[in-house]
Amino acid sequence: MTNNQEVLLTIESQDYALVFQTNPARHLKHIYFGKKLAHAGDYSAIKAQLKYDHFNGVDEDHFNSVYTPSGTWNTANTALELKHHDGNESTELEYVKHSTKEIEKDVVLTTIELVDPLYGTVVNLYLKVYQAFNVFEQWTSILNKEPDTVQMKKYASANLYFRNREFHLTQFHGTWAREMNDHTQVLSYGTKVLETKLGTRANLYNPPSFQLSFDGPATEDTGKVMLANLAWSGNFRFEFEIERYGNLRLIAGINPYASNYALKAGEEFETPHLIYTYSETGIATATIQMHRWARQHRIWNGHGERLTLLNNWEATYFDFDEDKLVDLFKGAKEIGVDCFLLDDGWFANKYPRNDDTTGLGDWEVNKTKLPNGIPFLVKAAKAEGVKFGIWIEPEMVNPKSALYENHLDWVIRQPERPEVYFRNQLVLDLSNPEVQDYVFSIFNNLLTENPEIAYVKWDCNAVIYNAYSAYLEREGIPQSHLYVAYVKGLYEVLKRVRAGHPKVPIMLCSGGGGRVDYGALQYYTEFWPSDNTSPIDRVFMHWNYSKLYPANTLCAHVTDWDKTASLKFRTDVACMGKLGFDIDVSKLTTAEKSFCQIALKDYNRYKHTVWNGDVYRIQHPDELHFASFLFVDPSQKQAVLFAYMVTNRFEINYSFEPVKLKGLDPMKKYQVKELNIFPETETALDESVILSGDLLMKAGFNPQVSSERKSVVVLISEAD
Repeated sequence: MTNNQEVLLTIESQDYALVFQTNPARHLKHIYFGKKLAHAGDYSAIKAQLKYDHFNGVDEDHFNSVYTPSGTWNTANTALELKHHDGNESTELEYVKHSTKEIEKDVVLTTIELVDPLYGTVVNLYLKVYQAFNVFEQWTSILNKEPDTVQMKKYASANLYFRNREFHLTQFHGTWAREMNDHTQVLSYGTKVLETKLGTRANLYNPPSFQLSFDGPATEDTGKVMLANLAWSGNFRFEFEIERYGNLRLIAGINPYASNYALKAGEEFETPHLIYTYSETGIATATIQMHRWARQHRIWNGHGERLTLLNNWEATYFDFDEDKLVDLFKGAKEIGVDCFLLDDGWFANKYPRNDDTTGLGDWEVNKTKLPNGIPFLVKAAKAEGVKFGIWIEPEMVNPKSALYENHLDWVIRQPERPEVYFRNQLVLDLSNPEVQDYVFSIFNNLLTENPEIAYVKWDCNAVIYNAYSAYLEREGIPQSHLYVAYVKGLYEVLKRVRAGHPKVPIMLCSGGGGRVDYGALQYYTEFWPSDNTSPIDRVFMHWNYSKLYPANTLCAHVTDWDKTASLKFRTDVACMGKLGFDIDVSKLTTAEKSFCQIALKDYNRYKHTVWNGDVYRIQHPDELHFASFLFVDPSQKQAVLFAYMVTNRFEINYSFEPVKLKGLDPMKKYQVKELNIFPETETALDESVILSGDLLMKAGFNPQVSSERKSVVVLISEAD
């Protein structure tokens, strides 16, 4: 390509387009993001309408660069900061070529090669478009073609540019037991940063996700909106910069904090993938696109079956033995769940795991509690008609453990400073291949020795304090690699786990929803949203989690966390996700046991609609005194409506008007039936009427929630 030739590059999904074009200096620029144009030839006319160079004849600061380097023409936030082998900290990137290929049906990968003309450093930009879902996946690779090491100071996954008049950023924030709150603000001039520096987990403040609305706030049904997630289970950084023209520059990727990366000659580094979907018809459409994509292309066994569970944690905590567990197996069978999950406390002998201060890291069966080992429990559960699952936390260690005593060099800790603990534990150094082997062996040995283990809960509770790796020091690798190498090491372990055990469901847990992203979920079937299982709090959490993650990934358990809520209310809320129980069945009344049996049978009637259908958030819990969610089967033959009272105020203690349903076939006729009815109670609904989808969506349906009916589950089925 000569300097006078300009290249136009159009990347299209089913409905939208991302368009780049070079200038005479071979700089590649963003020139369009939005609805596809009706005529492909029209994209070439866009650039001429952009007059950022009107005043001085140059493109001022190149704000719309596709991947902004530092130290040359740029004065805005950067995507790439390098220190070259000779100490020069300036980088230029010129377009060389691109290629586009369909790698599977409706999935198109575009690769763009940029090169520094002085040093030969190659930056490849990758954009994978899942066309049918309007989902974009974007990442970068950096190839060092210099004669010696290049220091990477910042290496973003994506650098996007949006020309709109107003930008509303919704961030999600929280802490333990208060996960996934939302906060929306209008972005003003300057830079807004979302980031984490916790090392192993994100949601002790920010998950690596956001919602961005354009030209005004988006609603469920209207407006331009993007939902995005960085597929990375470690430190991340999102920069939202409103530049001098009022446009938005988004730079997303690994947090450069304490993470300078030494790239040796000939080495290539791949960044995490930024995944985003875009809609101009509201948040609900963006959600549906993200969910359909995730089930099809990202979540492990995304369309597969899920197991209902009975977990022993709240029933026993650390205080159990074989007899007590076998009694709990009977309870699991009695209420009708698929699998019993043995939680924390089953391991360690030198320092028995009788509380959370000891034993973590010593993964041998505790002989006092379980003299006959895990094989006995697997067989005993099977004899009671349920499957058996088990909890592990293989990335962490207690200082009071044999592992800590024997392999101190495997622990992330500053050798000359006081240790700092999070939940009485430290993090193992997954940058070390020996530690990776050990962590893999924990999972692999359990499943190899007990091939009938049907489920694994994988926990991760500690953050990284005193970041220092004895392994990196020994190998002469900079300590600034640790945060990145930890996550890459984790993924290497998980790849091996999935290669050896592709069928076992694995729950991603991290002190609640502390580690949930589409980097991890390519190996896990589901995740634990929060240790807080209070049903009203979970209604709010489900509202925001459901924007990004489908219901078959959201583990939702009925527990005794909030005893002020009825068993029915707790169960109805849990039925909006992957249902489980964390209760002592022996302490239930006869009516409560009967209700659990009824609820599980009902759940089996509609669970595939919840797991694989489209979710519509109908009534926000903040806006009125009740909340409602609707799940619609892809065939539109079945839907499930969940409605909940979320206030105790006397003057507004019932649903006084209908809610307008969505996603149904207006030409179909539907019959309603209330499910999850507690014994010796009756529905308030008229189940004899036949209602059209058109009526249900335009005039609405009243589930009749009230202070006496605080939660209602309604099955909406195509009439015969």
